[in-house]
Amino acid sequence: MRLQNKVIIITGSCTGIGKAIAIRCVAEGAAVIVHGLEQDLGEEVIAGLEKGKAVLHIEDITAAGAAQRLVDLALKTFGRLDAVVNNAAMVVSSNIHSTDPAFLRRVMEVNTVAPFALIQAALPQLRKTKGCVLNIGSVNAWSGEPNLFAYSVSKGALMTMTRNLGDTLHREDGVRVNQINPGWVLTETETKRKREHGLAEDWYKEIPNVYAPAGRILSPAEIAAGAVYWLADESGPVSGQVVDLEQYPFIGRNPPKDTTTIPAKK
Repeated sequence: MRLQNKVIIITGSCTGIGKAIAIRCVAEGAAVIVHGLEQDLGEEVIAGLEKGKAVLHIEDITAAGAAQRLVDLALKTFGRLDAVVNNAAMVVSSNIHSTDPAFLRRVMEVNTVAPFALIQAALPQLRKTKGCVLNIGSVNAWSGEPNLFAYSVSKGALMTMTRNLGDTLHREDGVRVNQINPGWVLTETETKRKREHGLAEDWYKEIPNVYAPAGRILSPAEIAAGAVYWLADESGPVSGQVVDLEQYPFIGRNPPKDTTTIPAKK
């Protein structure tokens, strides 16, 4: 097993990508701290995992002291801490007109400041175990959809933090920091969000191949499979890296502007 005897905190793991990562980590031999806001959903996740391999913590990740409480719970329950997965995120639609400073600060608190706080709180333990941090970003970090302004800004900041700490903490503390940027993933939240944007109930069944060459978008389980590599010892000394997980090159892509992507004249 690739994560045998490792103890991993996974924020935002009651649903979606975080839940999939928790399931995969336990399957690979790890013990996990499942975290989120939804008590009922969190209990369902715990019930589906191997007994004795998971503990649940329900709390707003931005609450004062929340980061230290997660670390303390890992130590109290499992006696050590090997990795942190910063997955909890506030995915909300906004643009320059609908975003005010208070809203932007709130999104940054969840998506950027909270991951920093957890890394800081976990560092003394990660230093002992020569552990690692995996930040879950987004391809929106590179620029972002027009209606994901605040979210995209927060993920861009997270990406810079990953590169900065991936250098500093690896050299000074032996702690690796990396990031994966999922592309379009079929989570519960995304399914609901696109319906709210006016798409059909089963919108995900027919996606243009310019967005989904495979004929479908990614699943949370596929993102979790990628996450395991960065949490496992097999990724060796690699640190400070950001890897996009999408079906096509995200940077520099220039899709064809012909009838393969634009409807032909009638």
